[in-house]
Amino acid sequence: MKESSFKNPVINNKRALFEYEVMEKFIAGIMLTGTEVKSLRQGKANMGDAFCQFDKNDLWVKHLNISAYEKGSHFNHEPMRERKLLLKKRELDKLKSKVKERGFTIVPISIFFSDRGLAKIEIGLVRGKKTHDKRDSIKSREQKRELDRIMKER
Repeated sequence: MKESSFKNPVINNKRALFEYEVMEKFIAGIMLTGTEVKSLRQGKANMGDAFCQFDKNDLWVKHLNISAYEKGSHFNHEPMRERKLLLKKRELDKLKSKVKERGFTIVPISIFFSDRGLAKIEIGLVRGKKTHDKRDSIKSREQKRELDRIMKER
């Protein structure tokens, strides 16, 4: 893959990966204003409480906090506004049918910039983890760290 000429900040939703089991991932476009894009390029976003929800036939991301741009003056955006996600109709229909099933929800996993400079959001169709699943995640992560530490010592 070709390296892009500008920095490609990625904002990850670590909480979502801990709280949920990701069943399927999708990459969607996101409708942003100019100051939101500038803020994202600086890496100023919080995805901790973010989730996606259908309104009629459109998918919206809610509670995604993109901080106000410092030099935005009166043209600045509202940090907690709802933002529309851009997916193909086939993908929207698939997600809509899955969400109707019991236990599935859609959460944003990360935000990044494509090679063309467009803001993209990776969303996941997820199911909540049980407490013992979370403990297993912690245990496997600690084992991986231990292995990495041992391999570096050699």
